Amino acid sequence: MANAIEARGLVKTYGKVTALAGLDLAVAEGTVLGLLGPNGAGKTTAVSILSTLIEPDAGEATIAGIDLRAHPDLVRSKMGLSGQSAAVDEQLTGFENLDMVGRLYHLGRNRSRERANELLERFDLTEAAARPVKTYSGGMRRRLDLAGALVAEPPVLFLDEPTAGLDPRSRNELWEVIRELVGRGTTLLLTTQYLEEADQLANDIVVIDHGREIAHGTSRELKRMIGGERIEVSVTNAEDAAKVRHVLTSYASGEIQHDATTHTLVAPIAGGADVLTRVLRSLDAEGIAVEDIGLRRPTLDDVFLTITGHHAEEEPPAEEATPGRGEKKKRGAK
Repeated sequence: MANAIEARGLVKTYGKVTALAGLDLAVAEGTVLGLLGPNGAGKTTAVSILSTLIEPDAGEATIAGIDLRAHPDLVRSKMGLSGQSAAVDEQLTGFENLDMVGRLYHLGRNRSRERANELLERFDLTEAAARPVKTYSGGMRRRLDLAGALVAEPPVLFLDEPTAGLDPRSRNELWEVIRELVGRGTTLLLTTQYLEEADQLANDIVVIDHGREIAHGTSRELKRMIGGERIEVSVTNAEDAAKVRHVLTSYASGEIQHDATTHTLVAPIAGGADVLTRVLRSLDAEGIAVEDIGLRRPTLDDVFLTITGHHAEEEPPAEEATPGRGEKKKRGAK
């Protein structure tokens, strides 16, 4: 399978800050690459370079087989971009926003209007089509912004934290739209801090920190890096917590963690649901009243914490804030 997005050795610096330090990326046609990292890791810089908004200091890339630096205008005709801030005109209606994007792509008057109506229906915005965008909710604006990135039906799509700030319902709705797009053959590079989002959508995941790759693999492969399952037990008081620790010692394959504030204990195990059943029986035999118990598998957050030493949502120092954020409002039309 050919790569629709390919980058080799991307470097970008802003003064003393290195945003990208030789990043390589490859996204096969019709798949989703999740680009994960904390704020300041270089995610937005990578997207800005690949979508032709800024030039790299070094490195090369191809989009849909087209050399990024040699033919940026042709690259723009093959891609769509939805940034962190919805690139919509609040004074225009939803229909007028999409019609305008179609005109910028030189689709012509009739086709631009047809595309606007098609996308308004597809994104469940038909009833709001004639309303000014300033009256839209956050979720509606994000859907309209994504619709705008699809007006020219690009084979490659860049989504830079597309669900940031959305409520769970709006986030799930956008996930469904993204799955539909990929099912139709769109290639997608998705940046996100929501580890569940990458878990749900990405075929392949690259974790970056300080502008370089620190891990690469599928969600399953990355979770496997930090070991197996854990049993988590919560009780109501410290006395019961001590008893639980004694029981878990017989089943744990490693160090037992104990949160004295919540009276919760976590023990790494090997054996899955069978061991969980045996632990339940042992706790019952000891007469321990359990408030909550469950089998917990590693999450991508566990992976991130293990390989970076901090959680994905942590903010970078002020001097590492991503430059050029205003440039992301450009749609990239020819």
